[in-house]
Amino acid sequence: MNILDYLDREFSSFDLKSFNDIDSVILSQFCMVRCEGLVSPFEPYTKPSRIQKYLQALQSIIKRGSVHKADSAQKGSPIIKGGAALKSSSFLKGGSVRTLEHSNAHFGDLLRTERYSEMFTGLVPDQIKATLVALAASPRFRTLALHDYISVFDERKENQFAAITFTYKDQFSYIGFRGTDTSITGWKENFNMACTSPVPAQTQALHYLEGVAPKLPDKIYLGGHSKGGNLALYAALKASPEIQDRIVTVFDHDGPGFKKGAISNSEWDAVKGKVRRTIPNESIVGMLMFCPIEPTIVQAQEHGFDQHSVFNWDVNSTMDGFIQADKLNDSAQFFDEVFTEWLSQYSDKEATAIVNALFKAIEVSGITNATEVFFSGIKIIPFISKGAQNIDSESGEILRNALGSLASIAANHAGTNVIRAFSRGSAHV
Repeated sequence: MNILDYLDREFSSFDLKSFNDIDSVILSQFCMVRCEGLVSPFEPYTKPSRIQKYLQALQSIIKRGSVHKADSAQKGSPIIKGGAALKSSSFLKGGSVRTLEHSNAHFGDLLRTERYSEMFTGLVPDQIKATLVALAASPRFRTLALHDYISVFDERKENQFAAITFTYKDQFSYIGFRGTDTSITGWKENFNMACTSPVPAQTQALHYLEGVAPKLPDKIYLGGHSKGGNLALYAALKASPEIQDRIVTVFDHDGPGFKKGAISNSEWDAVKGKVRRTIPNESIVGMLMFCPIEPTIVQAQEHGFDQHSVFNWDVNSTMDGFIQADKLNDSAQFFDEVFTEWLSQYSDKEATAIVNALFKAIEVSGITNATEVFFSGIKIIPFISKGAQNIDSESGEILRNALGSLASIAANHAGTNVIRAFSRGSAHV
């Protein structure tokens, strides 16, 4: 059973069945839907003016039932005499009023076939489309309010970012961050994470959380898949203590970690017990860089990079989580060991030069879809080697030396693993 089966079979409301890992994974995939013009745009919270405070105070009186008798018949549509009906619901915390506009969209509002050709992004757009259709039909999800959508794409700044908020009644909100799309720009920002902190998308994720949180119910969930998981975790780690106190859970689904030193021990301590990392048993992306939080390893179909797709993750029979694997596959541990050793030998400046050289080689190739490079399996090595011949000599040399070092480290680890396997076998003879 996968997440699409879950959408077909899980009918319980969030009142009856709490928000869980599967729900987060599903909404993290919806974040790959382009919602421009269909979901209200992100509007950061600003401190209310005196007149806004006055209106909010009147609204609170109305909600407590102190309505003029002549207006009391109009139930469900509070009216202030001499003014327009208020269009927002209020959430109270510590005496401060937060409002959320009712001009929100629902999943069914996005079923616009004329938009489909450009609406779905990411590595598996057809499955993202199927997810939208299932969400619109699902009694569990179809009442969620969608709002505060933002999408940024800037080739010059090597920046790709998108976020959206989902709110359930006045009970909780889930802030979802988009993972990497298929653009070369988005993947360049991913690689920049290994040598730069913060990258633009991480800063934007924090600003988004800070800007939207004052408008939301008290309980907040954050989450994302791949790069989106990294952004959710970064925003939570860097948020103010007031916002951190309201965060119930941060869901990081096979997201990469952080460069060493980017997050302090005190920042990790601030979110202790609130982060749920899920990675497949042959994870590659989720093993990149540093994260001290132990992951839950889930069983998945397919192998290698194909396990990065959450549509291949196995949902358990009680539909409250994923089937857990006993341990990481040897291939995932091998990749982690090799990449960690390889990256550790370079300074940030040297790593930046390697990343720049790599993407120069990709640029001269004329490829615009990152999946043709990074999901081509073993073919990526000759592709990059050939690209290194077509860029300036300095960048080409940097790239060839880096590839040579990576190949040498991989060979050494492969030899070590063979010896280990032989030793284990001999011990049982």
